[in-house]
Amino acid sequence: MVQPTPYFHVPLNLSHAGRVARRIVMLLPPLAPGEVPDAAVTRMLAAELEALLAPCLDLDDNPPMKAAIVLRDRAATLARKLVDHIEQGGLGNDRLGQCVRNLFECLELGLEGVTISLRAGENPKSFQRPV
Repeated sequence: MVQPTPYFHVPLNLSHAGRVARRIVMLLPPLAPGEVPDAAVTRMLAAELEALLAPCLDLDDNPPMKAAIVLRDRAATLARKLVDHIEQGGLGNDRLGQCVRNLFECLELGLEGVTISLRAGENPKSFQRPV
């Protein structure tokens, strides 16, 4: 019998997703002189994700449900592209991968987050991962 993949089921929390997006931006290494354009695209996507979620940072609750779902879907799409670039650029590390998983958890996409975080560098044996 196949065991289901364990993941943290977290209710949609766009405010905290914004804080996690900010951490992701800070965890990416700074742009170095002569760096390849792909690394700049990675940072641009991270900044775009942070800017998208920034209006939610000071909210006590999510926006109205329809708006929250649209925002969540846009954030998830950007985060998927960001992970593609993190993986392609070899920028991943355990802490960055944990933040990616946390972001997807806050977007109510915990099952996807537990998988995609590995592509962003999370250690599969990390004590932070759900068991």
